[in-house]
Amino acid sequence: MSAGAIPPYPPGHHLLDGKNVLITAAAGTGIGFATAQRYSEEGARVMLSDRHEARLAECVVSLEETTGSRVPSIVCDVTDESQVQAMFEHALSEMGHVDVLVNNAGLGGTTNLVDMTDDQWDTVLDVTLTGTFRCVRAGLRHMIPRRRGSIINLGSALGWRAQAGQSHYAAAKAGVLALTRSAALEAAQADVRVNAVVPSLVLHANLAKVSSEKFLQSLVEKEAMGRSAEPWEVSNVIIFLASDLARYMTGEAISVSDQKA
Repeated sequence: MSAGAIPPYPPGHHLLDGKNVLITAAAGTGIGFATAQRYSEEGARVMLSDRHEARLAECVVSLEETTGSRVPSIVCDVTDESQVQAMFEHALSEMGHVDVLVNNAGLGGTTNLVDMTDDQWDTVLDVTLTGTFRCVRAGLRHMIPRRRGSIINLGSALGWRAQAGQSHYAAAKAGVLALTRSAALEAAQADVRVNAVVPSLVLHANLAKVSSEKFLQSLVEKEAMGRSAEPWEVSNVIIFLASDLARYMTGEAISVSDQKA
């Protein structure tokens, strides 16, 4: 396969047969929906949530057409604790219990620190870090009494690497990784695992709407393989962490990256 070529889409291997999965920010063209689709292909029953009602409805229809099964969903803004609670209550009423929680909700933006307002900082932190905290807390309150479960949080390479204009997002994602490690220690004795996936560059239609082609191309040029990751390539690692193949892994952050430096 030549450099820059996208690899073949992988078949399912029944890694998640019988698992009930809840995914936040699952609408659209990015990692969330790709994960929902890949999880379904691996045998899981998936429930979708997102703050965008129309886009969520479209994704439900698309996934139902692919799977041939009904896909439960709920609108949820992770900055609102009452909506997070309603999301879990709906998941329990639809599926009985949640085996896997994927926290994909996040919000970015590009503003140099000297120009950043308190509102810009607070908004990104509330969605990306505090929203993850709210969902992890709700997930642990359900999973710890059952003494089983897996939570996967979405980090970012910017939690490790510097990039101008990204102080709020980088700080939030670094916080997600610290939250993951601490929550994992608290949950380990109940056999509940908490891990993170750390993507580098994943291009999709929604990202293209908010970033210039020149800027995105400059990011692609930093990738050793000459391309960005496909959303489903990140989802494959999220599948692994939810599966029994990763039974001894908790508190880990797996980088999905090929950056040259």
